[in-house]
Amino acid sequence: MNEKARLIGLTGTNGSGKGEAASFFVKKGYAYFSLSDIIRAELRNKGQEITRDNLIRMGNKMREEFSPDILAQTVMKKIKGKAVIDSIRNPKEVEYLKQQEGFLLLFIDALPEIRYERVKKRGREESVLTLKEFIAKEAEEMSTEEKAQQLQVCMKMADFTIQNNTTLQELHKKLEKFL
Repeated sequence: MNEKARLIGLTGTNGSGKGEAASFFVKKGYAYFSLSDIIRAELRNKGQEITRDNLIRMGNKMREEFSPDILAQTVMKKIKGKAVIDSIRNPKEVEYLKQQEGFLLLFIDALPEIRYERVKKRGREESVLTLKEFIAKEAEEMSTEEKAQQLQVCMKMADFTIQNNTTLQELHKKLEKFL
């Protein structure tokens, strides 16, 4: 069924395993692209620190200045062949990508406590120190403003959902089944 999946979009909560899923698809021959990498490049160009808060703020600013699907439009200009597209967080991005031939959106999630522990281990600047702060930060990504992140809307638009509450091996089995 999913042999036709030329483009796999990844959306999901922070620390859910999107990066691990992306690595899995790269090993299966997919090129990797991240909407967040476009935002990181913009932050670097402006001499700003790459933090979670700055990524959210800059992404929202870019959507406001250009269009809510600007990140999806930008990434599609770079894609030639089959690819996995990470960090999809706005429904207009999903709508734009669903217009592309062979696009499927995969939502990955895990329990907040598990995701918080994963995020602490990866050592990035997350701007949260406690599980309570982690959950509050996540609420910002669940916005309903058109030009902001709208993760909750994106998850409802997903073609498939994977719960990633256990091991990496179990995630790989679920991804293999998806393919």
